[in-house]
Amino acid sequence: MSNTIELKEIVELFVKEFELCKVERGETMAILSDTTSSPLYVEAGLAAASQMGADAFNLNLLSRAAVGSTGGANPLVDNQPAIDALKSADFMVDLVFLLFSKEQIELQQAGTRILTVKEPPETLKRMLPDGDLGRRVTAATKRLERGRELRFTNRAGTNVTYRLGAYPTLGLRGFVDSPGEWDSWPSGFIFTGAGETEVNGRVVMDTGDIVFPFGTQLAGPVSFEIREGRVVELDGGADADKLRTYISSFDDPKAWAVSHIGWGLNDKAEWTVDGRSGPGVGIDGRCYYGNVLFSTGPNTELGGKNDTACHLDLPMRNCSLWLDGEPIVLDGQLVPDDLRAPGR
Repeated sequence: MSNTIELKEIVELFVKEFELCKVERGETMAILSDTTSSPLYVEAGLAAASQMGADAFNLNLLSRAAVGSTGGANPLVDNQPAIDALKSADFMVDLVFLLFSKEQIELQQAGTRILTVKEPPETLKRMLPDGDLGRRVTAATKRLERGRELRFTNRAGTNVTYRLGAYPTLGLRGFVDSPGEWDSWPSGFIFTGAGETEVNGRVVMDTGDIVFPFGTQLAGPVSFEIREGRVVELDGGADADKLRTYISSFDDPKAWAVSHIGWGLNDKAEWTVDGRSGPGVGIDGRCYYGNVLFSTGPNTELGGKNDTACHLDLPMRNCSLWLDGEPIVLDGQLVPDDLRAPGR
């Protein structure tokens, strides 16, 4: 495939995605990029916006990694002029990954709707959102919003309970169409969080489960003992040692907190950590149909105060999950009719 054809196809994908995001003629659209971002996505985003009659600009900043920054800092930190420029936009494409940052929250509070795009072109194409996914995510979101107790298990030994109601539920459809909304293309995942002391039990990740941000699959089981919302023991083989070392490296007691919990609904997702045609943030594993995603670290995206820079997303297969005693996922398969994908 030539570069010209590749660009044309990606522009067409961006147009379809922007249509879902209700980009309109006369709107202002910003692309936030840094020196590590894909120039192809910048060009495609600007071209798509132009075709749709939006007024678009690219704000390109120096990557924090380029100046030796650590701790997950993003290029908007202490850059109020850049933040103010992005606040002027109705819609923003985030090629940097601002999630869990106070800068993203500030932009959302100003009304800017934000779409994160980090996956390679093959993934964007394969997992372009559709109406059925949006319908199922909305149905799942309503269920989780009503829930007050979430429990999940697996055959490896997981048995953990979350008391819900302290924080809102976020349903990620893969596009944004309301002021101040955030989502990721692609997506198909819902999550919420318990109160800071309202998670108790044991999570045992099994062989083949995924660890982000490492982008690896476990070689053997890893056990997390949880008391009052904190991981108090982390046991297993070499994988457990690596995780323990990673969390400890932040020298932050808040890094041991339990974060969000949810499940995947995207039947186009693949159980893989392979970026295929380029780098990404592993959206396949996070949105995989029937997964349960256990996580540790910050809860600021839900409105909480735990702002630690240490975040682990831990997608798990073959789990069972109940809301207030009602089965939602059994051995990795979604149960309610309104959540199941066609043919599943």
